[in-house]
Amino acid sequence: MSKLKHGAAMAAFAIAALCSCGGNAGSDGAAQADVDSLATRADMTLVLDSIKVHWLKDNEGDKLMPPALFDAPDSLMSRLGLLEGVPSSVSAFLVECGGRRILFDTGNGAADSRLMAELDSLGLDGGDIDYVMLTHLHGDHIGGMLLDGDVVFDCAEVYVARQEYDGWRQMPDGKGARAMEVLGRYGERLHLFEYGDSLPCGVVALEASGHTPGHTAYRIGQLLVAGDLIHGVALQLSCPDYCASYDMDKVRAVRTRRAMMDYACDEGLTVVGMHFPPTLYVDCLMDE
Repeated sequence: MSKLKHGAAMAAFAIAALCSCGGNAGSDGAAQADVDSLATRADMTLVLDSIKVHWLKDNEGDKLMPPALFDAPDSLMSRLGLLEGVPSSVSAFLVECGGRRILFDTGNGAADSRLMAELDSLGLDGGDIDYVMLTHLHGDHIGGMLLDGDVVFDCAEVYVARQEYDGWRQMPDGKGARAMEVLGRYGERLHLFEYGDSLPCGVVALEASGHTPGHTAYRIGQLLVAGDLIHGVALQLSCPDYCASYDMDKVRAVRTRRAMMDYACDEGLTVVGMHFPPTLYVDCLMDE
């Protein structure tokens, strides 16, 4: 029976290149992340055919997720060398395509968030973004949409899955109130879409629910923006049945994670995720 072997090495930025592979992800190997700091802006840019992808790291310094966030046993975390924490980041991605700029997610928007500084390093500000496409409505993905109460991306059209929007709008005890407030500030520039819809620049929205009611992955060309499909690459790439506590529907999240990993492998896609560690590159190779 075929299985996937996962190896890791330095790469331009937080990408998992799941190339020319198929079958289900195995659980007998760990992707080890090299979390050395990146030195230059050029190190954080990838060109895929006709699109340019910029990794925008929102958090300061290195980030480790506490092992307790995951439902994995200590014995496994020890074997994978993750007892001190799981390498991670809070990230957004800027894609340039056909003279347009698409921002996938917007980071935390906290006092120490670096999203705007990252855009500035590219010679851009909020007004230069044409489209904001949201994977889901957790605060570390929509927090950067407002700054001191003001709209940041004042020229951008904003896209979010209708299933995600409705899920948060209907949450009990006001849990979705902040998300509705943030999105409401964008008025008529907010667009709700259905899965499978073709969005501007040829972006295709793919259902990836489980983490949240309408969590969405986006494909543009050979790039897959996976959002929070994987929180801890060093654990979940090789052991996808383990969830982070943030996943709202864990059974569905596991099913979605496996299906999307298979899809990325079958299509030979390059995958970026909002919590991938900064310098991770993973080759998936068939082992007969």
